[in-house]
Amino acid sequence: MNIILRIIISAVVAFGLSYILSGIHIDTFLTALVLAIVLAILNAILKPILIILTFPITIITFGLFLFVINACIILLAGKFVRGFSVDGFWWALLFSLLLSIITSLLYKDEGKKKRDSE
Repeated sequence: MNIILRIIISAVVAFGLSYILSGIHIDTFLTALVLAIVLAILNAILKPILIILTFPITIITFGLFLFVINACIILLAGKFVRGFSVDGFWWALLFSLLLSIITSLLYKDEGKKKRDSE
């Protein structure tokens, strides 16, 4: 149940960001749901592999290269999801940063509510 809630939250945030950022285009909310699922799969499978392969450059850049990896995953998701497009690398970078920040703030509230109820 928790993963479904996280996917829905990510879809809502992504859909909202598509209205704010002119370089991000999401056709419908269903497309945003598919995007959230694809991003979850890519982050679970591909991101750890990319982090291991780029570990030396990540160390040299003090972890900032992880932002590049996130942007590349967003661009890759744009190739897989019909109805989702990104106008360029910088839009993907901004979208990934904002998506990460907003969803982590929302997840933090969810975790706080869960701890308070226990």
